[in-house]
Amino acid sequence: MKKIVLTGAAGRLGSYLREPLSKLAESLVSSDLADGVGNLYENETYLQADLTKYDEIHALLQGADMVVHFGAYGDEAPFETIVGPNIIGAYNIWEAAFQNGVRRVVYASSIHAVGMHPRTDFIGTDAPHRPDTFYGLAKCFSEDLASLYWDKRGVESVCMRILSCAQVTNARAVGTWLSYDDLIQLVERSISTPVTGFSVVYGVSDNDRAPVDNARASFLGYRPKDNAEQFADKIFAETPPLDLTDPTHLYHGGPFASVELGSSGLATMNIVDDTKKT
Repeated sequence: MKKIVLTGAAGRLGSYLREPLSKLAESLVSSDLADGVGNLYENETYLQADLTKYDEIHALLQGADMVVHFGAYGDEAPFETIVGPNIIGAYNIWEAAFQNGVRRVVYASSIHAVGMHPRTDFIGTDAPHRPDTFYGLAKCFSEDLASLYWDKRGVESVCMRILSCAQVTNARAVGTWLSYDDLIQLVERSISTPVTGFSVVYGVSDNDRAPVDNARASFLGYRPKDNAEQFADKIFAETPPLDLTDPTHLYHGGPFASVELGSSGLATMNIVDDTKKT
């Protein structure tokens, strides 16, 4: 490929994707709202762009073969906060992809698109949308947008419903963990698979207790290597008995399933900021 565009490059997950993506094309164009992302890798350039401004996104995607779309407001918030970057921004990405002849959008969707399914349900990629927040609702919108742009305009998409791509610090993450190495593999396979059409795949490592089923996405060749069971004994020993009246423990969305609409879901999650520095 000649050009890959990565949005959300200044974010924690984007920081781990920049180097491997820079090796998959002649040019990687990283983008975000930030002034920069530190030192650039070979073949990488950085362009500041606002997802809510179509002209900026159209210019960003010119000449691109694929776009890896990780840019968004990354937490639950009032709808007025979500609608710009996460809904209008998604439209701008897919419309600009179509107008520029981009082959495929690899999209960071989320378990929160289906977060109100009971955690004891072993759900597949065909599980109906059941969002847990405005944030999850925006993921549903983007997945449906991706489906529409495949059916009506021939733009391929792989929607990666990421579960918990962060250090394992709680009992839920023993099942939901996605390691950074497995994240990289998932994105690379989503790019290299010859034909994807519109596809959904869960972003989760090879955890013994994984609560989702990727069987229908096996054609992508994603075969995760890491397993959160290595953390289980320590985490469970430190975890008090769970309150079974708390939606946090009953639904796939975890803390997002229990917060009031518009209130932060990340505030109670103790996520370690281990953003990769360059």
